[in-house]
Amino acid sequence: MAHAFAFHPAVLGAIHLTGIDWAIIIGSILVCFVPALFYGKKSGESTSEFFASGQSVPWWLAGLSMVATTFSSDTPNWVTEQVRRFGVAGNWQWWAFVLTGISTVFFFARMWRRSGVMTDLEFYEVRYSGKAASVVRGFRAVYLGLFFNCFIMGMVTLAGCKIANILFGMEPWETIVICGVLNVVFAAHSGLWGVMIIDMVQFFIKMTAVFAAAYFSLKEVALRTGVGETAFAGLQKLVQTLGTQQVKVSDGQPLMSVIDGTGQPILDMMPNFGMWDLALMIFIVPIAIGWWANWYPGAEPGGGSYIAQRMLASKSEKDSLGGTLFFNIAHYVLRPWPWIITALCSIIVYPDLASIREAFPDADQKLIGHDSAFPAMLKFLPVGFMGLMVGGLIAANSSTILTHLNWGASYLVHDFYRRFIKRDATEKHYVAAGRICTLLLYVVAAFLSLVLTSAQEGFEVLISIGAGTGLLYMLRWFWWRINAWCEIVAMISSFVVSVTFFVLKKMHAAGMVDFQVPFAQTVIISVAFTTVCWLFTAFYAPAMTDRKVLISFFKKVHPAGPGWDSVRTEAGIPQSAVKASGDHMGLAFVGWISGCTVIWSSLFAIGKFLYGEMTMAWILTASTVVSGIVLLQVIRRLWK
Repeated sequence: MAHAFAFHPAVLGAIHLTGIDWAIIIGSILVCFVPALFYGKKSGESTSEFFASGQSVPWWLAGLSMVATTFSSDTPNWVTEQVRRFGVAGNWQWWAFVLTGISTVFFFARMWRRSGVMTDLEFYEVRYSGKAASVVRGFRAVYLGLFFNCFIMGMVTLAGCKIANILFGMEPWETIVICGVLNVVFAAHSGLWGVMIIDMVQFFIKMTAVFAAAYFSLKEVALRTGVGETAFAGLQKLVQTLGTQQVKVSDGQPLMSVIDGTGQPILDMMPNFGMWDLALMIFIVPIAIGWWANWYPGAEPGGGSYIAQRMLASKSEKDSLGGTLFFNIAHYVLRPWPWIITALCSIIVYPDLASIREAFPDADQKLIGHDSAFPAMLKFLPVGFMGLMVGGLIAANSSTILTHLNWGASYLVHDFYRRFIKRDATEKHYVAAGRICTLLLYVVAAFLSLVLTSAQEGFEVLISIGAGTGLLYMLRWFWWRINAWCEIVAMISSFVVSVTFFVLKKMHAAGMVDFQVPFAQTVIISVAFTTVCWLFTAFYAPAMTDRKVLISFFKKVHPAGPGWDSVRTEAGIPQSAVKASGDHMGLAFVGWISGCTVIWSSLFAIGKFLYGEMTMAWILTASTVVSGIVLLQVIRRLWK
């Protein structure tokens, strides 16, 4: 990336990259990527090695890889935008997915590993039968592997372009080409083994970088407000200042104003329920509906996408469960507050978009939004730490892009090309096809990144398209009546509704219609319509799943609960045999509740300690300890 930075000496002078910074950047890249080079030969042996690491991954590597993948370059940008527009409570849009993640740990992780499939799409022809099963597998291979996957990579690439433009004045095409060469070469060469090794190293670099960003952002607040030069003084001033401020949802209004009861207090971790539309969007819909109804990559109800890929690559059921649990704790407890603190500091340093534009006059003004405030805060990092941050941002971008390239290629090659086009080629042929797909996927994602405008826009599109399908993906494990036609109907109905609302939104923006349906209401309508459609199909579809397939699936996976009683009886398997597999629904439910309590209690305890609200902080800490003891007891019993 050195050559690209050298194109903009005026902007470079503003951030002042020194020889030490360059040494750290180069060192970070070498430490991350060089070890992956040694896995090229192993990954090239077969598609199992290239896409699933031979199903021999330990729990700690699987967990680290999951959490590194979900820490992409767009994540801190998106969190910053939520905090600036909706306050800290805006994070409930993703905090609610704790319920999804922990349910995957206790209800689905071991069943995924037990299924023995290479990809989660191969699951369809293990669980369903007939042409419908083949159709849904092939369609979703292209739909998710190409369209959905490239859309997500486009969001991540857009964030990388914004960061590089703010800090270095780089044009989007420069960022796309440089990151593309780095990511495509390593994804194509090293396969999933290389991706996970890179993820492991990148996780520690990224976490160090974001903690440094929060620390020096607080020091900048202290200096600007005249309370000293320490981060602690900056934190106290931050809490004192923002504790009497509130955000306004509309970008046309000031970002802050004195609390008068009509806005959302910035520091509150819960929404102001007096602002019904805001509370509905950022809390009520996510916590009541979103976590179980909406399909979103990395937080899929029932598990899926690259999370399922890691679970399937684990060497045992225990490793699958342990890796997924570690991922959720690291994802929701270790990472949020450095992002949030940096975002809160940005409100004081850059109170509106005009102040960001003024501070970075050479940046592309069309790219600047509230999500640009995070990279704008990075200019205050001192020598050495700027290099670490740049290395961390490269790592954040790469860890996500590398995973999505490998994951998407696995769908296109294993679940489409190998299944429907060329069935009798050698393993090396399919590995070569995976490497070609890797390149093509990045090219498509690069073009999409030039169309998107913000991280929030991309988030809303993904939620809309997957609205209403989540419950289906959970219940298909526990209810034999769900069939392939349910999946087809759910995808079609959800897509039709989301496109309808998207067109209405564009028509409203163009002045063609005078009404607009708020995003929260569109999600509710989509969930209701899609759920009714696939439930109707479950009972009245003309072609149900073949009984032999259902019996085979039950014998392999041993799903618990009453939804499979008729199949279990027909298979001649006693209920005691199902319980012996460890799938105690009551115990799993206790694990789910205690796991969610551990995460939320510890997350909010950290926040209260930072705010100086010590009594509530210690109460939440006690809740974390008690629920943690219960969680450990549940895990011990499940692992016996």
